[in-house]
Amino acid sequence: MTSVARPAGWVLGVDSGGSGLRAALAPAGAPAQAITTASRAPVRTGARGIDAAHFLEQLVPMVRALLDRARTTGFPAPGEAPQQAPPGVVPGAAADRGGSAELAAATIGAAGMATLGEGLRAELPRELGAAFGVRRTALASDAVTAYAGALGQRPGVVVGAGTGMVALGTDLVSWRRADGWGHLLGDCGGGAWIGRAGLEAALRAHDGRTAGSPALLARLEALFGPADGLPERVYPRTDRAAVLASFAPEVASCATDDPVARRILVEAAEHIASAAAAVAPPTSVGSCEVALTGGLFLMGDALLGPLREALARRVPQARQVPAAGDPLSGAVALAAALAAHALVLPPDPRMLQVTT
Repeated sequence: MTSVARPAGWVLGVDSGGSGLRAALAPAGAPAQAITTASRAPVRTGARGIDAAHFLEQLVPMVRALLDRARTTGFPAPGEAPQQAPPGVVPGAAADRGGSAELAAATIGAAGMATLGEGLRAELPRELGAAFGVRRTALASDAVTAYAGALGQRPGVVVGAGTGMVALGTDLVSWRRADGWGHLLGDCGGGAWIGRAGLEAALRAHDGRTAGSPALLARLEALFGPADGLPERVYPRTDRAAVLASFAPEVASCATDDPVARRILVEAAEHIASAAAAVAPPTSVGSCEVALTGGLFLMGDALLGPLREALARRVPQARQVPAAGDPLSGAVALAAALAAHALVLPPDPRMLQVTT
């Protein structure tokens, strides 16, 4: 039997979002054997969108630390902790069968890449090439890396929902994207949307208006203090979306006994299913795999029950499957495919752009 050589070198995957920056390094031929690091400081945005200088200021030291760690402790097998290398052995080089320590490829997945990624697309490939010898770089929307982590490189639909909400679908010819417009203009059904709707219902109860929820008002005051002080605790915050989303679990916990909270989650499920239907590949291609990824779905059946019903109505050809991995694992997998010249997900100027 003829063996197939794995691509030489290492690959880098990066996931940037509202909760910070994560990076993973893996042998190019074994993306599952990744080592990771993280920063909890979100990358700033500026006049050109995502601040490339701030992105690099965080990322470059993280990559250097990962490279140093790979050279001294090596790459673990899946599920195993890194092992200390014998004296004189460079585990990373052994893992790629003698390949160079150069980064063969990198995939940078970032929230806002599609609409705020101009600066990153202009600067990151050049800077990563200069710093680490990266030969091929993919700049991707975090929705694309979430898709790759969940479904790999096959057609279907992935809904990513946490603070925000975006649906992405492909038939491997083109991408379809729905929502992901941010908490002021969209992200309907996401965590910030649910939290804001729950807080509004609580304030309606505080005012004595109709459609208010005394149960949610009690949760508001337990979490934030007196209701009449809520605006001054929310409006000045630069992380308003995250503050709103922090109330979404309170809505879910009230949904069993409170009809207002339950109605909010049913409406959220309809929004999510509507986005999935908008991006689903044409029915002519047959059944459609749908994967859900993101922290919002950890709320359990309070949301997932109505969502299953809504998907069955709106996307009858859908077959829900578990997500195989998260956006960071998707970024690493895309980098490995890029290094092996095996990337089949469709390029797109905003969603997935490859620079060599």
